[in-house]
Amino acid sequence: MSVHSSANVKRITTHILQEMKERGEKISMLTAYDYSMAKIVDAAGIDIILVGDSASNVMAGHETTLPITLDQMIYHASSVVRAVSRSFVVVDIPFGSYQGNSSEALRSTIRIMKESGAHAVKVEGGSEIKESIARILSAGVPVMGHLGLTPQSIYKFGTYTVRAKDESEAAKLLEDAKLLEELGCFAIVVEKIPADFAKKVAEAVSIPVIGIGAGGGVDGQVLVVHDMLGITQEFKPRFLRQYADLEGIMMKAFGQYIKDVKSKDFPNEKESY
Repeated sequence: MSVHSSANVKRITTHILQEMKERGEKISMLTAYDYSMAKIVDAAGIDIILVGDSASNVMAGHETTLPITLDQMIYHASSVVRAVSRSFVVVDIPFGSYQGNSSEALRSTIRIMKESGAHAVKVEGGSEIKESIARILSAGVPVMGHLGLTPQSIYKFGTYTVRAKDESEAAKLLEDAKLLEELGCFAIVVEKIPADFAKKVAEAVSIPVIGIGAGGGVDGQVLVVHDMLGITQEFKPRFLRQYADLEGIMMKAFGQYIKDVKSKDFPNEKESY
């Protein structure tokens, strides 16, 4: 039975996500960074809300995800958690807050969980950060992995091109996926990798694999909400399906408001006290 058709499901959990993979029900995941947007996303029935470090781009205007701080991520996560009643909320641990050593990773995670009320954290990388992942998991915090194109490592890659196209990189990614499962991660995001290979990864591990730019053979999909709603018009990769043109709708509304104010049509008598 679909999770969405079950009136008994009050909150999505890691257990429910695992059951969804096992019965072949695809997992829906979107980002959110503020109370108002998260309230709508949650009410729509999204399974996972990611408070992504992509807030660095879409909320703060930075070129990369690197500048956003732990304090800022906790602020965004707290806003989202207050709006959510059903979705499972995952928070990105920002760059520089977990790679250094496992103790720092645990401290960052504890702050996120205690101060925001989130349900899980997400980290980028595989064997390079296995000690940090193990330390976080030892505290009882669910961890989502992230492999393939990892935006926090963009300066190492030097490009946002498709990853794991050559044999050695693909072999490393598959090995890392199995390691993340072995360590105890509840799910993995794979970003911008070939669709046939992503399907192979999803079949090689028992935990959910959620794709972004990774084809339809994985267990679920994630998009940045500002991108799929057409609020950010300048970012249009092949994998993005734009479900609305909110920029156009908003520009029309703003233009009409300006016109009504200038013409003294707003406010009218009914809109005044």
